[in-house]
Formats: sequence, C-alpha cells, structure tokens
Amino acid sequence: MKKIASLLFLFSVAFVNAQDKKEQPESQIVEASCGQCQFKMKGHGCDLAVRIDGKSYFVDGTSIDSHGDAHANDGFCAAIRKAEVVGSIVDNRFKATSFKLLPEKK
Repeated sequence: MKKIASLLFLFSVAFVNAQDKKEQPESQIVEASCGQCQFKMKGHGCDLAVRIDGKSYFVDGTSIDSHGDAHANDGFCAAIRKAEVVGSIVDNRFKATSFKLLPEKK
C-alpha cells in the first residue's frame, strides 16, 4: 500500500511540474510622446504613442494625461521621453500592461 501511495505522490508531483509555464512579457525601453505633436501620426487631439524599432503606435492601457501635463516643457507634446513598457502590439496599437515614464537625464 505504501508503494502505491508513493507512486501516486511521485506521479502527481511530476504531472504538476510538467505543466506549461506562462511566459512573462519582458519590459523594453521605448520612446514615448504625443503621437500627433511629436510622431506626426494622424489622429484627433493629443494621444499617447510609443515608437518601437522606428515605428509609432498609439497606446491603449494608459493615457497621455496619466503621466503629467502633456503641454509642460517636458510633457509629451513638447518632448520625446523614454519609458519602460510591457505589452504587445495588437491591431497596430500598443496594448500596455505596464508603462513607467523614466526620469529625464540632465
């Protein structure tokens, strides 16, 4: 009986460890700014955008106003900033699960 219990235990441990692990998306450093003002994208008003590998994408998951005054001297409409982001490109838009604006280097 102990052998059967031991075998069942070992089988259950092996089964749990064999399940697929979900890959966590990696963060990346991108250029972030107003798509219309800085990246010359077509749109209505001022919208947050990121530039990845030379291509610009509007951002879903956060807004331009969530990161300070967009029209300040260091705001997205006046400057291109660096951001650490996690997400994916879906339907030609960047779906952000994390967006952290990096401090400006002086």
